[in-house]
Amino acid sequence: MVQKAKILLVDDRPENLLALEAILSALDQTLVRASSGEEALKALLTDDFAVILLDVQMPGMDGFETAAHIKRRERTRDIPIIFLTAINHGPHHTFRGYAAGAVDYISKPFDPWVLRAKVSVFVDLYMKNVQLREQAALLRLQLDGRGSGEDGDKAAEPSGLLAELSARLAAVEEQAEALSKHLDESPDTAAVATAAHLERKLTGLRRALDALEPGNDGRSASLP
Repeated sequence: MVQKAKILLVDDRPENLLALEAILSALDQTLVRASSGEEALKALLTDDFAVILLDVQMPGMDGFETAAHIKRRERTRDIPIIFLTAINHGPHHTFRGYAAGAVDYISKPFDPWVLRAKVSVFVDLYMKNVQLREQAALLRLQLDGRGSGEDGDKAAEPSGLLAELSARLAAVEEQAEALSKHLDESPDTAAVATAAHLERKLTGLRRALDALEPGNDGRSASLP
């Protein structure tokens, strides 16, 4: 079963949430609603999200304050935030959004195709990172097994786990390369930077995996 990414939609107006769901339903991911900043922060306590679409103008805790809380939490500080606003107060207002940690700032009414494309990029990056963490976890198990000296006969032979890890990693590397090529001409610097960080982590994992191949003692392996 293919794991789906979660996208957090934060807006105090139900009709706006419905519109966002209609636009993003084609991505076939899990859409989670929050009608206030407080409700969004509560959802972020238990679930991991690929991206947050956050309305600026909300009663009580507005989008800027909500984003500040999100960025202060270690668990959530790296989640991309796209601000949505129906009011354009000029460059200062936009700057405040970026200063609060937004990766993008879109004025309503927005182009559904553009919004869906931007969200899709961050979903793809999130899924690649999830796959990378899974490969790293399997690799750590392999490293721990070799370091403990248990099952020595199995460790001395080409491991089926190593072959599976290498194949999985190759698939992630191929997808990451395709995504990077797609972003080469993108003006979205945050997405480009995130993709570059993913590539560096992939390179580190590949080196660690190579160090486990027969003939290497694995001492130089380090996980991203």
